[in-house]
Amino acid sequence: MTKAKIGIVTVSDRASAGIYEDLSGKAIIAVLNEYLTSEWEPVYEVIPDEQDVIEATLIKMADEQNCSLIVTTGGTGPAKRDVTPEATEAVCDRMMPGFGELMRTESLKFVPTAILSRQTAGLRGDSLIVNLPGKPKSIRECLDAVFPAIPYCIDLMDGPFLECDELVIQPFRPKAK
Repeated sequence: MTKAKIGIVTVSDRASAGIYEDLSGKAIIAVLNEYLTSEWEPVYEVIPDEQDVIEATLIKMADEQNCSLIVTTGGTGPAKRDVTPEATEAVCDRMMPGFGELMRTESLKFVPTAILSRQTAGLRGDSLIVNLPGKPKSIRECLDAVFPAIPYCIDLMDGPFLECDELVIQPFRPKAK
C-alpha cells in the first residue's frame, strides 16, 4: 500500500514574525491522526498571507511533493489580506464548490458569521486542495463535515487508499454492485 502524503499549509501573517505557534496546523495533524489508520506523511508549511507564496506552495506540494490531499488553514475571511481562496482557484484545474458550501452550512450551526467564510476546494492534477478556517475548533467542525467524501474523491483520482477509524469518522465509498 502506498503511504499517502498530505500537505498541511498554515497561512498567517503572524508566521513571519518568528514568534508564532501554529495551533491550526497542529489541529489538522491531530484530527487526521484520529481519522486515518493507514500510513500517511505530513508535508507541513507555515507561510505568510501572500497570494504568490500560497500559489507557489500549493503547486510545489501538488506537482513536486505528490501530496494527494492538501489542506490549508487561514486566509479565508473577508480581510484584505485573506487571499487563500484566490490562490487556490488560481492553481486548480477544476473547482469543487460543494466543500465550501458544506463547511459554511456546518459552521452556521455554531456561529452566524460563518457566512463571511470563503472556504473552497479544487483539484490540481492528482491533488485535492481544501481550504479550512483558521480556528482549531472550526477546523474540527469543518473536517468532520467534509472528510467523509475525501477518501472517495482521492480514490476517483487514483490516489492512495485512505483507511479510516470508522469509530471516529465514516468515509463514504459506494458499494460495488
